[in-house]
Amino acid sequence: MGFGGSDLYRQQILDHYKNPRNYGELDDATFSHAGENPMCGDTIEMDVVLDDTETVIEAVAFQGDGCAISQASASMLSEELVGMEIEKLRAMDRDDITEMLGVDISPMRVKCAVLAEKVAQDGVDIHLGEKEATDLTISDE
Repeated sequence: MGFGGSDLYRQQILDHYKNPRNYGELDDATFSHAGENPMCGDTIEMDVVLDDTETVIEAVAFQGDGCAISQASASMLSEELVGMEIEKLRAMDRDDITEMLGVDISPMRVKCAVLAEKVAQDGVDIHLGEKEATDLTISDE
């Protein structure tokens, strides 16, 4: 599969891939955003509900298609985001995602792993008016 680590973490990734948490869509989303990794075709769309102050994430749902890493990462991140302040989400980086996954990710698979994070971050930035509303494409950042 292109990633190393303990069997426990590999099993956790496979579980999230086969039984994704928060998969679907939210009718009452504060914002929705989609993105893709053109290198492999992975796609993620996230719906996010913010609290009344628009500072804390109350609910997250995602839909998508792709490899085990991208989809498991979206599932795991969707659980982490509930209750999180949007500023903490905006401060997350690839190290936070690889730590959440608990496995070493090859350089070719990092873009798969961070797709959901980038979609959520760009969605917040667009909602706050700090970024143009375009679909996200993961680049060589």
